[in-house]
Parts: sequence; structure tokens; C-alpha cells
Amino acid sequence: MNTNTTEFLSLKNRSDNAILNTYARYPVAFVKGEGRQLFDTEGKRYLDFAAGIAVNSLGHAHPRIAKTLFEQSSRLTHVSNLYYSEPGIKLAERLIELFGPGRIFFCNSGAEANEGLFKLARRFGQESGKFEIITALNSFHGRTLGGIAATGQEKIKKGFSPIIPGFSHVPFNDLEAAETAITEKTAAILIEGIQGEGGITPARAEYLISLRKLCDEKNLLLLFDAVQCGHFRTGRFQSYQRILEGGSAEFSFQPDAVSFAKSIGAGFPMGGFWLPEKRIDLFQPGSHGTTFGGTPLACAVANTVLDVIEEEGLQSNARETGRELAEGLRNLVSTYPSLLREVRGLGFMVGLQLNGEARELKHEKLNPVQVVINRLLEKGLLVVPSGETVVRFLPPLNTTRAEIEEGVQIVKQVMSEL
Repeated sequence: MNTNTTEFLSLKNRSDNAILNTYARYPVAFVKGEGRQLFDTEGKRYLDFAAGIAVNSLGHAHPRIAKTLFEQSSRLTHVSNLYYSEPGIKLAERLIELFGPGRIFFCNSGAEANEGLFKLARRFGQESGKFEIITALNSFHGRTLGGIAATGQEKIKKGFSPIIPGFSHVPFNDLEAAETAITEKTAAILIEGIQGEGGITPARAEYLISLRKLCDEKNLLLLFDAVQCGHFRTGRFQSYQRILEGGSAEFSFQPDAVSFAKSIGAGFPMGGFWLPEKRIDLFQPGSHGTTFGGTPLACAVANTVLDVIEEEGLQSNARETGRELAEGLRNLVSTYPSLLREVRGLGFMVGLQLNGEARELKHEKLNPVQVVINRLLEKGLLVVPSGETVVRFLPPLNTTRAEIEEGVQIVKQVMSEL
């Protein structure tokens, strides 16, 4: 990483003068990717454990994705949802096999997918006057006006008042708080299986089971935001399947809707939501729609992603190699107890909790996680923050054991130097 090179400074200057300043970007410009590696303007190699914030499920420049993009774009790119096309039908059929009987709606992003869940809740409660949705503190559900209203983080809402009404927030993994928050206007409860932006905090099995029972008793929808934690990232298709694994509810548990995006397109914009059979009548022609959602090109790519995951056993890889990542980081917690607190998460969605009070992590302008992430970036490892004190590891699903070992060694080197 060389922030003083002519090429980087030129790109930064052009960006500053052309792109709206809505991101605090890291001082690096990438020009090429290959597998789990990225290369900057100076040719420096980086190991990518950020994966575009859980998007690049197959890494970079995957040859199967490139082939699909070329072949499908040579045949049919977009015709709109006024007509039928086979790639979307095939993808929906495959997703239903994984989710369970129901229907799929395709869109372009996680925020769009979650907007569909908000609309679903309002349709569900329309006749009875219910419209409110209970979500969790520290949750994240997108950057639209509906998404920031649903998100349980005040910093996301700042500057956008008045916030859209109809959302309340309670502590995560707290059934009593959720039950207490229910009113005559409550239509649904919405949670993430693992809070991605909220510290990599998994839901507890008993919490999920009790929420399902509570929603059934109160005639509420139980909605899941699986945008980041879904699509095999935890070592199962959905995080709730992994969390409930081995218990009596593993196969019987079913939400009333699940939103998805990110990993499904492996870098191509793609999202959507699944509804079980008993909820599909809530949407009829004209009640919801999208111009670009479910294009033949996007769906062809998503089908290829599923092909690769199945053929290469990437569900098992995320589980087994993800376990090695967690174990490697836990060993570092034992080695550097003054800097590190604990490791959380499942599969390839792992959070390393820092000691926010550690003197070595104090900085005049940066919070503790940025201090560590900047050091890791200098050493050639890409990760992303989750809050102010959690380093988030989101490797591509095809990351190898050797790459995990390399990544852990880089973290160890940074901790040693600190």
C-alpha cells in the first residue's frame, strides 16, 4: 500500500471530484482480483477476508462467473418481469428446494429485499390495523428510509428525521423484551440470524424457537434478514439452520419470510425474498414490483454460484475451514489477552472482539477497530469493522486452509507489534 504514488493520487483526486463523499475510503486502489487475492496500483497483493462485505462468495474473477456473464449476455440480458425467462424460473425452483415450499421474489439488493419484508408486514396487518415491526438493537436492515427506520442503531438514523413510524427496537436475544414490546399495532418481528453490523452476535437457539412460538401465539409474522448471514456463509444454507442444528427444531422451524442478497450473486447485484406457501397470497399483481430484479443475466450468474457451491462442497468448506479460522483467532485471544477479548460467529462469518480499553489501541482520531484494521491493511489483509471494537472476517466460501493460516498469521504479527 503506497498512498503517495502518482497513479493512486490521480485516482483519489478524480474520485474526490466525481463521486459523492459518502464513504470514508481506505487509502488503496485495486486494479485486479484473482481468487481470494486483490492487487493494488503498485502490484501489492492483499488477502481478501472482506469479500466486498460478504458479497464475493467465490472470490474474484472466478472463471465460471466470467463464462456465464459472457454466454448469457450474448443471448439475453433483460426483458422485464412482464415476460417469462428460464434462468429466473430455474433459480427460484432451486432456492425453494433449499428454503422449503413457497415462492421467490427477485430484486437487486439487500435493502430492496428488506423493503419487501416491510411491505409484507403491512399487507399482513392491513385489515386489522397492524403495521408496526419490532426489530433488535444493533441490527442493520439497509440504507433506505424504511431500512434506517428498521435499523436498531441511532447513528444510522442521524440527519434523516422525521424517521418513518412503525418500528421499535428491543435487545437482541431477549425474548421477554420482545414480548413486552408487542402492542395491538404489532404486525411482525424482524431479526438477523447473526447481527453483521452489530458485532457478529448470533441468535441463540432457544431465542429463535421461542420467537417462533410467540409469533404464532400473537398472530405475528417472524421475518428474517439473511442478507449477510445467509447463502451458506455459516456452513448451512441459512444461519438459523446452523444455529438450530442437532435440535428438535432443526427441520421444523420456518420463518414467515427471509430476505437475501450479497453472496447469492458473488459480486453481481442480486437480491430477493422467500415466502412460505401460507404467505404467498399477501402479494398479488400490482402490489409489488421491480424493473431490474430477476433479469436473465443476474439469475444465470446466481445459478452458476449455486452450481459451484454444490460441486466444490463449499458449504462444508465454510463450516470446516471457518472452524479453523475461529480456532486460530481464539489462540490469539489466549496469547494476547490484554488486546483481545473473544471470538464469535459461525462458518465464514467471524468476529474478533477487541479490548476497547487497551492502551495500545487508543488513538486520537480512530476507534480501536480502525487502528487494527489499518495495521492489517498495511500487512496485506482485508477485513471490515463491525461496530467500534469488533474485527469482522468474511472470507469467500472457497477460501483454503492455507489462506486461513496466512490470514491468522498476519493478525498475529499485528498483535505482536502492537
